[in-house]
Amino acid sequence: QVRLGESGGGLAQPGESLRLSCEASTSILSLYVVSWYRQAPGKERELVASLFNHGMRNYADSLRGRFTISRDNALNSVYLEMNNLEPEDTAVYYCNAKRYSGSHLEDYWGQGTQVTVSS
Repeated sequence: QVRLGESGGGLAQPGESLRLSCEASTSILSLYVVSWYRQAPGKERELVASLFNHGMRNYADSLRGRFTISRDNALNSVYLEMNNLEPEDTAVYYCNAKRYSGSHLEDYWGQGTQVTVSS
């Protein structure tokens, strides 16, 4: 079992920045990939960014350049730096981790953290 705890959400004005943190209960290098997803009201959950254990990063095309995913192996944490926030970024942001158990890929979710962008 992997527990994920998100923090760092809150209220921001358009153009401001926020940094979300996801702390895992195990070594993040043991996880195949850690991702951030978000879900806005009335919309489906969407992938924001992923960081694979070998270092490769993927981003949603619409967010590339404004959002950056990174990690601190010593703290077992993955971060999402969000710059130049827009009202459309308002959503609950979730941390997701996948870990191989044999050939089976286990899937874990955090509880989510609310980000609200409003003037």
